[in-house]
Amino acid sequence: MSNAISARWLNEISWDDQGLVPVIAQEASTGDVLMFAWMNRDALQRTAETGEAIYWSRSRRKLWHKGEESGHVQKVHEIRIDCDNDVVLLKVEQVGGIACHTGRHSCFFQRYLSAGSWEAVDPVLKDPKDIYK
Repeated sequence: MSNAISARWLNEISWDDQGLVPVIAQEASTGDVLMFAWMNRDALQRTAETGEAIYWSRSRRKLWHKGEESGHVQKVHEIRIDCDNDVVLLKVEQVGGIACHTGRHSCFFQRYLSAGSWEAVDPVLKDPKDIYK
């Protein structure tokens, strides 16, 4: 992809005042929402170029190639934006079936109970101690 083309499509994103855009990662095969993260311009461009999800870590203040430690990369099938151009949707193949640092398939594993509490409803597929060295 040439730089001129890159700039054009990236300029259509409504970046926030910190130069970020929210991103939802959705499993292409099931429609499951796997996680929520942020991207800056460089992360989105690199994601498009490499075909793997690269996010911006706000806590570490650096690019984060999903799976760089765990091996649980996200292979990107599609990149979409919403009607306001201010949210990115990645349709991905989640390598290893684990998207969450807790060892679960999805980061959205807790469900609200009417009693006013949260319950973990999805199993840990792999102990995080065995994922992150």
